[in-house]
This record gives sequence, C-alpha cells and structure tokens, in this order.
Amino acid sequence: MRARVAKIAGLALTVACWLWARDVQRSQTWNLILIWCAPLLQYPITLLGRRFVDAQPVTKRAEWVSVFVHYAMMIALGISIFPAIRMVQQHPRGALPIPQPVGQVLVWMTGIATVLTVLNLAIRGLGAPFAAKLSSKLATDWMYAWTRNPMLLCTLALLLSVGIRYRSVWFVLWVALIVSPGWIYFVKTYEERELEIRFGASYMVYRARTPLLWPRKPPAEGV
Repeated sequence: MRARVAKIAGLALTVACWLWARDVQRSQTWNLILIWCAPLLQYPITLLGRRFVDAQPVTKRAEWVSVFVHYAMMIALGISIFPAIRMVQQHPRGALPIPQPVGQVLVWMTGIATVLTVLNLAIRGLGAPFAAKLSSKLATDWMYAWTRNPMLLCTLALLLSVGIRYRSVWFVLWVALIVSPGWIYFVKTYEERELEIRFGASYMVYRARTPLLWPRKPPAEGV
C-alpha cells in the first residue's frame, strides 16, 4: 500500500513539475539555468541511488530506491527538456542544412519507435516507464533483444529529431553533449546495478549477450 502511494505521489509530482516547466512564463535567464543546469542533476541522483542500493543490495530496497531515483531523474530531465523545446521553437539559433520536412518525418518515426518500446516493456516485462510500474519480468525479446535500452535509444533519437525538425544546431548539441551523457551514465551506473539485484544471473547473462545501447542483431539461439 505504501509503495503504491509513493508511486502515485511521485507521478503526480513529476507531472506537476513538467507542467510548471512547460507552461509557466519565466525570464530568459531562468530558462537558461533550467536548460543547462537541470540535466547535470542526473549525476548526483545516479550516485546517491547507487550508494543506497549498494548499502543493502536486496530486491525490496532496490525497488523502493528505484521509485525515488526514477522520479527524480524524470523531474530533472523534464524541467530542462520542456523549456528547451519551447526555446528552440522561438529561437532555433543556427540553421542545420536539413530540410524541415525531413526533420518532421524523423520526429514521427522516432516517436512511433518510442511508443513501441513502451508497449514492448509493458507486454514482455509487465512494467511501465518512470517507475510507475517496475518491470516484474526481465524483457529480453523484440526490441530488447537488439539493445538493452531501446527506450533510452529511441527517446534520445526523438529529442535529436526535434532539433533537426527546427534545424537548430544548439538543440542537437545540447541533447548530444549535455542530456545524453548523463542519461547513459544513469542507466549504466544505477539501472544496471538495480536490475542485477532484482533479476540476478538471468540479467547478467542477458547483459553479456546484448549491447548497452547501439542495436545489434541478436545471436541465434544456443550460440
């Protein structure tokens, strides 16, 4: 019961922070602080989460810590991504030599791919993003057979596509150099450890066979 209340409260707080970041009018200075500084919070969140799970590496503790860590990550990312998207709509700053319709097609393609990763996790892992429902099974097939983190890959591709859609050099560089490294660090440093605690040897075998991010054709059964 307490876990359910914590998840609902965390989801409500995350959505509230996202709406605040998206809708509230702020000065240019505050927008720039959110855009450039909030993604850096991924590093202390990751390190604190890892410290807590390592202090007592048992499933129940890992599940509780993950609720707080995942929501903290989503808040940090959301309060930077929404102002960044609004800013790039108003001030693209540096035009990429890519036709806008190409960017629009990429947004649709990566958006659909991101939705498919959510469905993949829900069907094969019985889980949902943002720790609203931690996976109760280890998803290892479909998109998860090609990469251990298809949701991260597709979400980053979607953000890059938004930058291409608006032909914004600074947005693409921001995603590539500020957002992506922290998010990948979180997945590699915290999420992999948490999954190892919850799923044990089965996750370690899956990790050894499947790349972290860049997709690779799954090996044949028995190889």
